[in-house]
Amino acid sequence: MRLAKPKKKGLLGLIFSRFFLIALLLVLEVAIIVAVYGYFKLYLPYFRLIQAIFSVFVILFLFNSDMDNSAKLTWMVIIALFPIPGSIFLAFTQTNAGHRSVRKRSAGLIEMTKHALVQDPGVLEKVSQAGDGSLGLHEYVNSSGCFPICGGTEVTYFPLGELKFQAMLEELKKAEKYIFMEYFIIEEGEMFGSILDILAEKAASGVDVRIMYDGLCEITTLPSKYPALLGKLGIKCKLFSPVKPFLSTHYNYRDHRKILVIDGKVAFNGGVNLADEYINRIERFGHWKDTAVMLRGSAVKSFLLLFLQMWNLDEAEPDFSILKETEDFSVDNAQGFVMPFGDSPLDGDKVGENVYMDLLNRANTYVHIMSPYLILDGELASAIKYAAGRGVDVKLILPGIPDKKLAYSLAKSHYYSLVSAGVRIFEYTPGFVHAKVAVSDDSRAVVGTINFDYRSLYHHFECATYMSGTPCIENIEADFEDTLSKCREVTFETIKREKLSYKLTGGLLKFLAPLF
Repeated sequence: MRLAKPKKKGLLGLIFSRFFLIALLLVLEVAIIVAVYGYFKLYLPYFRLIQAIFSVFVILFLFNSDMDNSAKLTWMVIIALFPIPGSIFLAFTQTNAGHRSVRKRSAGLIEMTKHALVQDPGVLEKVSQAGDGSLGLHEYVNSSGCFPICGGTEVTYFPLGELKFQAMLEELKKAEKYIFMEYFIIEEGEMFGSILDILAEKAASGVDVRIMYDGLCEITTLPSKYPALLGKLGIKCKLFSPVKPFLSTHYNYRDHRKILVIDGKVAFNGGVNLADEYINRIERFGHWKDTAVMLRGSAVKSFLLLFLQMWNLDEAEPDFSILKETEDFSVDNAQGFVMPFGDSPLDGDKVGENVYMDLLNRANTYVHIMSPYLILDGELASAIKYAAGRGVDVKLILPGIPDKKLAYSLAKSHYYSLVSAGVRIFEYTPGFVHAKVAVSDDSRAVVGTINFDYRSLYHHFECATYMSGTPCIENIEADFEDTLSKCREVTFETIKREKLSYKLTGGLLKFLAPLF
């Protein structure tokens, strides 16, 4: 099923688009700011002393802030080169212009649901006996939300988006009460068309169908009228943070999650969005390597809670009644423990990064990672190098064909330092790796939406599935090894022969990476 005609192409299509209007208004706002600054610039000779003193105070502020050290260095360079506009830009970002209400609302919903899901003490006792560090990680993660660690959950790992897609279709057809979907990207095509046929049929039969997608889709893949089109099919639809014609730091925070919950019994999570390249129906950047997991059992309710928190973000009266009405569902004889968790950019806590570092710091034998991007802050880079330095087999699989040349250049800027520390890096020759996977010691793993880059770790709403002792961990590691056989290894020699354009671009952009 298709609801929207293909977007207009060409110059006229761009000029008469909503995106062009928004871009024009934003440029106009920036032009006004520059004009005002240009006017006052005439008086700068009288204020140079004041400017120097002001810059010192700004740098002292940076030194005493809890900002990441890499970000502090970036801001100091900007302030040194452009004292006044740099300070204004810093103040703009630090005052959280445009999203204070969202921050307050998000914190309120998290506090409201802090104890919405009950932790089974028997599971905690078993986790403690396992002694793999999951108990301490559980305590940390739950300091920022409600994320019980669960038994009674069966996890299926999908090494390709195509396999997740087929499982999704099968599970969607079984829905009886509700279908909740939250995705970063939705685009019409074979994948979403097939899904939409089922959603429309289910909505017509009385199933509560809700779809939420990030507001950037409105200017990239879907028309602004799309929620109304879905509404005609009986499907409730929302956009997270649609782009509007005013400057705001709120636009920097995107909903990068991928969640599907069906009747509180089944949930999907992973890197796969709802567009045809994710299932290799169309080719973009060679073969698209992506991964996902399907949960069946107790841990599904955690993804239900995450979805409802985001859905209620703009509701006058938050409604979590479905959470209470959903019966507890457990899979008998399911092995291991599962802890879905979310990460919000509004609480100042880098949950996703700290979960990755926990895997790195506790590993004894190996940590194997797949990520589309590698734009590291100092802490995560140190954790990766430290793990390799103490004898842990640390391997990274990254794309062989990039989707973003700038991000690819920034990733390569880390290669020499990591390889020198004993980290082995591989590039996937058939195409693009979009998977977000970390597996350690045949016993612990994380599969979700969280990339190894600043945007995921600092600026996006994210989610992932942490696993300990689940049988599918063996499948995750087997998939890593299979993918490794299709990769080329990065060595000192290949780094030396790297394109000059990548070296220059990566070097020039590296100090700006925290702003990306």
